[in-house]
Amino acid sequence: MAKLVECVPNFSEGQRPEVINAIIDQARAVPGVKVLDYSSDPDHNRTVLTFVGEPQAAKKAAFACCAKAAELIDMEKHKGGHPRIGATDVIPFIPVADMTMDECVVLAHELGKEIAEKLSIPSFFYEAAAKRPQMKALPDVRKGEYEGLKESIKTPERAPDEGPQAMHPKAGATVVGARPFLVAFNITLDTPDVSIAKKIAQTIRAAKG
Repeated sequence: MAKLVECVPNFSEGQRPEVINAIIDQARAVPGVKVLDYSSDPDHNRTVLTFVGEPQAAKKAAFACCAKAAELIDMEKHKGGHPRIGATDVIPFIPVADMTMDECVVLAHELGKEIAEKLSIPSFFYEAAAKRPQMKALPDVRKGEYEGLKESIKTPERAPDEGPQAMHPKAGATVVGARPFLVAFNITLDTPDVSIAKKIAQTIRAAKG
């Protein structure tokens, strides 16, 4: 059986169809990669792309998408409801067929280094690919978001795993990792009380046990 990996990059753009399509077209153009789905949320100003492919093809597609996002998205102008630190906010790899999590970690480390070296975008590693325990959880990496990370990235505690210890002037930073399958969804509550939403999230999120 051929090795198969899923990749689910998240981009900080959910309002401009021409930009979203240009980014997704980068994945579609890579032989051996199949785009399964994408969804855009204008309020979050974010797009989630899902594709599968042979490991090196998936890595190539992820890099191409990241490069296009860096070209077309300016984080200095970005506003949205979802936490984010960069034009390509996060790139997780998920083992699907004949792949181990360790192999996905290697893939993530290779991609993060390539993004840092070729695009000058600082890269952090999270979940199974994390190199530091304080950076394993995605919310910890995103702490302060794009605006806050511009300063905190200069400290030893928040330094990137790869690349310059300064945000890319337009594309910010990115997080690359390896993780199991994730089920994520949004719900609308019939209440303006944010504390209720937080209690529900605390109860059902896997990260909270």
